[in-house]
Amino acid sequence: MQPLYPKIKPYAVHQLEVDEPHVIYIEESGEPDGIPVLFVHGGPGAGTKGDDRRFFDPERYRIILFDQRGCGKSAPHAALNGNTTQALVSDMEAIRDYLQIDKWVLFGGSWGATLSLVYAQAYPNHILHLILRGIFLGRESDIHWLYQQGANYFFPDSWQEFLQPIPETEHNDLISAYHKRLAGGDDLTRMAAAKAWSLWEGHTSTLTPHSKTIDFFADPITAMSLARIETHYFMNHCFLESNQILNNVEYIADVPSTIIHGRYDMVCRLDSAWDLQQAWPASNLHIVRNAGHAASEPATTDALIHATKEVAKQLR
Repeated sequence: MQPLYPKIKPYAVHQLEVDEPHVIYIEESGEPDGIPVLFVHGGPGAGTKGDDRRFFDPERYRIILFDQRGCGKSAPHAALNGNTTQALVSDMEAIRDYLQIDKWVLFGGSWGATLSLVYAQAYPNHILHLILRGIFLGRESDIHWLYQQGANYFFPDSWQEFLQPIPETEHNDLISAYHKRLAGGDDLTRMAAAKAWSLWEGHTSTLTPHSKTIDFFADPITAMSLARIETHYFMNHCFLESNQILNNVEYIADVPSTIIHGRYDMVCRLDSAWDLQQAWPASNLHIVRNAGHAASEPATTDALIHATKEVAKQLR
């Protein structure tokens, strides 16, 4: 199993003002003259962390991390105003222009894969390669599986904790119930809802329990941005047309791509990756046989490191 690369620190940090009130945090690490790669984090609303730099050989890649609107070190925190998929795509393009990059590799997992695909379909000529993990297509069935019926059958104990902040009379529409509490209410109500929402995703993200993953989702700052922004997006169908990504796959037909998906992924079902690959024959799907959803699982980390090495060889 290939581990993550050693820890590194950014050599440059930027604060990019986009449309008010949003200011986007950007950092660069690795080789300034290397292959530009943009790490597109999940959620929406999860933010980046230091280990996200470690999927790439720092001697070959110019590693770019950014926190999407309302999360991580971007400001204002947990802001919903002007926070849409289209705005995030525009932010990515603004980052590319700001950093004077012609073409880059996109590396995105879960919601990060969704956003990378939407960006690539809008700007295919700016893509060197797509490395995508844990495919989430933003369809109603994908959302329903995790937050209404499906994954709960495999995690009934964690599901019970997820239901706790919501009265039984509202269990028929849990996204709406959570959205109501996260968008309004008092601070205690919002925080309780945020932690229950975020920990549900944490508990379902790995094949076996992983304390570091749980700690990330339990962090109050991460939990609040993740829960508020996710419910905002899900209430608005991820700001996507029905089946938008599969219906527009022709725009990326010639874009080189690597898709990595855990066979036992309970957050984003494997059939999403399968459906994408079937609609996109030029893509390369690798099913990780002993992994769930998280990039931190050893077999998935190994597959991702292998992918970044292969892409570096191809682009050298």
